Amino acid sequence: MIQLLSYSLALGLAYLLTMAVIVLAVIQQRGDPTKTLAWTLFIALVPVVGLLFYVMLGKSYRRDKLLSRKEMSDQQQLALMMGLLTVNDDYQSWFPSSPSETHFKGIAQMLVHSGKTFPTRHNHAQLLVNATEKYAALFSAIEQAQDHIHLEYYIIKDDVIGNRLRELLIRKAEQGVEVRLIYDHLGSWGLRKKYLRSLTDSGVQAYPFLPVKLLLLHSKINHRNHRKIVVVDGKAAFVGGINIADRYLEGMPEIGMWRDTHVQLAGDAVRWLQMVFLLDWYFVSKQSPGNMERYLPAHSVDEQCTVQIAASGPDSDWSSIMQTYFAAINRSGSTLYIATPYFVPNESMLTALCAAALRGVDVRLLISERSDSSITQWASMSYIDTLLEAGVRVFLYSKGITHSKLLMADSEFCSVGTANMDVRSFEHNFEVNALFYDRLFTQKLEEIFLHDLQYSVEVDLESWQKRPRRERFMENLSRLFAPML
Repeated sequence: MIQLLSYSLALGLAYLLTMAVIVLAVIQQRGDPTKTLAWTLFIALVPVVGLLFYVMLGKSYRRDKLLSRKEMSDQQQLALMMGLLTVNDDYQSWFPSSPSETHFKGIAQMLVHSGKTFPTRHNHAQLLVNATEKYAALFSAIEQAQDHIHLEYYIIKDDVIGNRLRELLIRKAEQGVEVRLIYDHLGSWGLRKKYLRSLTDSGVQAYPFLPVKLLLLHSKINHRNHRKIVVVDGKAAFVGGINIADRYLEGMPEIGMWRDTHVQLAGDAVRWLQMVFLLDWYFVSKQSPGNMERYLPAHSVDEQCTVQIAASGPDSDWSSIMQTYFAAINRSGSTLYIATPYFVPNESMLTALCAAALRGVDVRLLISERSDSSITQWASMSYIDTLLEAGVRVFLYSKGITHSKLLMADSEFCSVGTANMDVRSFEHNFEVNALFYDRLFTQKLEEIFLHDLQYSVEVDLESWQKRPRRERFMENLSRLFAPML
């Protein structure tokens, strides 16, 4: 009996010592206190599982050697590329003189300092408001490619639309066009070797982003390339929320149709999207693209539309896209429209949204009534009470799932891209957005947003507070783990 008690005491002391070391390690990350407390609680409740998940998903690897090396190589390659670009230090003169538009140009200056990306003036932008429009425009541009095709996607499926793309890329490669493809290893997990082999056998260069092996799960599983970029001949580019999969055309049986937004660009902004791709290509392939002038050609567009490309990821010191959203929310004075499939904000973003509504800004948030991620959906719903109490108008898209990632402020500034308004996009994923300092383009995007509201149900605070207790319990439980999602 005494011996058994001795063993129990030893195990208890070992457990407490281990927990103390783990908790100290979590605290030393110096991250968001809410996130730190959530991980500490999770590890304390389920030590072994909690520790495993923390190593894979929770530890901040912004200074991880692998990602630090990417940042260093990016800076070196960026210096080479910047020499080929005409960077106009007088870019602030490009912005119209209305008080509102002048107000938003501070965002451009912030990104020049934090993201080393400059606004561009001469651009043509075409909104693609669903997958049908996006795939038609994309395949047409690829068909016309003469020199190179660069593609970077989070999800590529081996389905009908995925095989249409595969066959087209094979044909263009066999015609002598240089084709490069980056696919996220986890997002495109089901992509068969046969699919990839058919591409590489035809001359397509294809590389996974941060491959993860099941038996060697570690931090790489948490840092995914969520970007969707296509650049053709350095002259046409695509960016937005639509991946390569049939569900973007057909929807999902349990959810409904898939609503998403993409944009096609021509002009100076294409070169900055190309730079994002080339930096990622150097990281995954360890191959320098070679003649940069070939991939960053100058081509004139008479139309004036000021566009800035914002890229962010755990390899950079600054969360550029989160800071962009935060600044736009705080600078808005009359209207603020946001569409996002996953709404899991940090406290700063939630406070900014509530403060905007409280100071009289017409803030409208569009999220899905149903989602492809239950725990994320429950967590999203847990924030609705606070938003409604502050005066934010919340709409639930009921026609299917809204997957668009949009922000529009004062009919003067807007963002279209890959970043959701959630912690994962802000801190863990590699993302890219196109920012428009242009009244005409922003108003077109607002029209689409307001049209989507017609297929949505506005949430009423009194009715919302009467929802079943089970729903509120699941929401509050999921909210505890929101910092880890």
